[in-house]
Amino acid sequence: MQLQSAAQAIPFHTNGMRIGLLGGSFNPPHAAHRAISLFAIKRLKLDRVWWLLTPGNPLKDNGRLHGLAERVDAALDVANDPRIDVSCLEAVIGTRYTVDTIIHLRRRVSGVHFVWIMGADNLAQFHRWQNWRRIAAEVPIAVIDRPPQSFRALAAPAAQALARYRLPENQAARLADQHAPAWAFLTGLKLDMSSTGLRNPDGSWKAKK
Repeated sequence: MQLQSAAQAIPFHTNGMRIGLLGGSFNPPHAAHRAISLFAIKRLKLDRVWWLLTPGNPLKDNGRLHGLAERVDAALDVANDPRIDVSCLEAVIGTRYTVDTIIHLRRRVSGVHFVWIMGADNLAQFHRWQNWRRIAAEVPIAVIDRPPQSFRALAAPAAQALARYRLPENQAARLADQHAPAWAFLTGLKLDMSSTGLRNPDGSWKAKK
């Protein structure tokens, strides 16, 4: 695939929009990515969600990571909603770290209210992310509960360090308007699906049923 310019890789937006950012390998993209996005749009009163497909996750073995073009095509097929945009911005700007992607977007798209979206499994290891405190200081964060990860996630170092900035769940619709650091833990979405479970031992994607 031919990479776009940095400007072209940033999806449609206008000043004042409330946009969720869902980053990941999407290897493969699946129905839970879509469900999380639509859940976040509803609960956080977002206008759009951008899927940011990483060239490679620094915390994972990328030896069996499918090509970016294949993942983009599959993501577009799975998203299937005008409010969900698929972007390969990280490949265009040459970063694999979320903190650099967020700083880039905050500089380029300063009029948008961004919220970083992650699953509870990611909150559990958030303290291992590159410069995670800077991420929390740049954008509000919405954590989507993924049982049975709830207790582990909320007891993890990052959740404890950011505890005083946590918004009550019944105020989650205000999250996009908050000055970071701010975060909310959202419950009620029950999905037992992961990209890991949709891959064969050799890294190939399992056929759709």
